[in-house]
Amino acid sequence: MPLRTVFARLLLICLLTPMLLQPAQAASEPKTFKLCWSIFAGWMPWGYAASEGIVKKWADQYGIRIDVSEVPDYVGSIEQYSAGDFDACTMTNMDALTIPAAAGVDSTALIIGDFSNGADALLLRGAGQSLRDLKGKTVLLVENSVSHYLLSRALEWALLKPEDVTIQHISDTQIADAFLAGQGDAVITWNPILAKIKQQTQVSQVFTSNLIPGEIVDLTVVNSKVLAAHPEFGKALTGAWFETQRLMGMPTAAGRAARAKMASAAGTTAEDFDVQLNTLRSFYSPRYALAFAQANKMPQLMQRVAAFADQQQLLGNDGRGLEKLGISFSGERSLGNADNILLRFDGSYMQMAAEKQL
Repeated sequence: MPLRTVFARLLLICLLTPMLLQPAQAASEPKTFKLCWSIFAGWMPWGYAASEGIVKKWADQYGIRIDVSEVPDYVGSIEQYSAGDFDACTMTNMDALTIPAAAGVDSTALIIGDFSNGADALLLRGAGQSLRDLKGKTVLLVENSVSHYLLSRALEWALLKPEDVTIQHISDTQIADAFLAGQGDAVITWNPILAKIKQQTQVSQVFTSNLIPGEIVDLTVVNSKVLAAHPEFGKALTGAWFETQRLMGMPTAAGRAARAKMASAAGTTAEDFDVQLNTLRSFYSPRYALAFAQANKMPQLMQRVAAFADQQQLLGNDGRGLEKLGISFSGERSLGNADNILLRFDGSYMQMAAEKQL
């Protein structure tokens, strides 16, 4: 064989070898999914589960990779999820409806972590104030968020009208500093921002979410198309979450150590973090989360939330959002347009966790 033919064949082999190896190497790399979360007592378990290797353990069990990212701006995190930058995100039930669902992103409430039972509150500047003193005040809040919803419920309780107050929109990353600097007469926010304000200035807490139990629900939401194509992602998330929740709820040294790490990550003390947790009705066991998801009250709660969203034109300018999109619940129940379900409360993964089938 001529020498140049040998060289030509060797050159061809060298050129083809990387191409032949590439599919095998790609096939060995696990599918990667992305979850984002923001600082809140009820969502701190995600940061802990990621840093302690719990997420990795469950991801490895299902042959996938899950990247967990903290996004400081809460609303910004949901917007990034809605834009497709993340496959899953922590958010409230109202925000799941008014941001991704309203934008046409089909989303599934995979995990119900808790409901706010005092973690969201309305504060008036100064001591000795009452809810009726809200009239005429300027209220700092994240407009069109659950804080805005809480204001609407507070106004109902006080027999006041929306025009009786002035809303000043401000992001959750700036709201504490703005109020502490003297802006506004009142503020509505959530923990740990709420705790920071109460610790640093004199206020009257005149309305909290414990007066409307179950209406502000904290979720881990997953893109429904991603979940349908990759149920292993949902299983890994659910397994990691409830393993962390069980540890977090234990009155043991291990449980206290886990909560202390979460407190440090949230920028507070272990004692204050426990106080914040007491303002949540946390579901440390999947069977309790499942029971809440399957309760007959769930559609009624979401009907009220959807009505507020329509009043604010968050589901369309005509105020008829549920004629365009629908919400489904366990037991084949639904609200709104059953032909265009864009928010799903799916208890099947929590049921697998409760039945130890993950």
